[in-house]
Amino acid sequence: KSFSCTMKLMLIWSVPIKTLVFPTESCTSFVEMIPQKPMNLTAFTLCMRVATELSSQREIILFAYRTGNYDELNVWGELDGRLSFYMAGNPVLFKVPELRALITHLCVTWDSTSGLAVLFLDGKRSLSKIYKKDHTVSPGGRVILGQDPDIYLGDFDKHQNFVGEICDVNMWDVVLPDSVIQGIFAGQREPRGNVFDWDSTELRINGDVEVAIRELYTPVWAQNVVINIEADV
Repeated sequence: KSFSCTMKLMLIWSVPIKTLVFPTESCTSFVEMIPQKPMNLTAFTLCMRVATELSSQREIILFAYRTGNYDELNVWGELDGRLSFYMAGNPVLFKVPELRALITHLCVTWDSTSGLAVLFLDGKRSLSKIYKKDHTVSPGGRVILGQDPDIYLGDFDKHQNFVGEICDVNMWDVVLPDSVIQGIFAGQREPRGNVFDWDSTELRINGDVEVAIRELYTPVWAQNVVINIEADV
């Protein structure tokens, strides 16, 4: 006797994505990302996949956005292993597991109206902190991976630069729901970033930075799969 059932299955596919390898300490190697819209932000979600073996050895810059006068938005790995981000002043810090040689998915979110700042590591949400309520990130600057510009695109310090691998840097001008961030960690490619979309954003490579291709595994749901089952009665 046979019968059939209909169910929803999750299939795993891989997609090729570019990845940036910063092999050594340097004050000349960096990548500039060209935003897809002006970075006049009252909220954001910023995500990336990152790996480094420098944790607890020194400070590490992960993302830098600077205008002529201010570090508008910098994301750091601190000397004590905490992760932080700065917006034109003092930082908000999170005590979380240190970045290591294994690729970690990192997201930070912030909303000006509430001041809520949150960090996600591999889809796991931190506690909420209140930071820079009613602040606005100003447009007109430049976004750099790999270096901390102490002046507008300059004055780099090789003892603060990034050494390791970074990829899949995406940014939205809204705070994404927790479930969406968890899906992005799992490999979902939607929604696309509207400030930075890693698949289409222009990257300007400077110095000793290797651009490679890696596979990212992503879930795909197959709808209404019919399975026939044979059974003895």
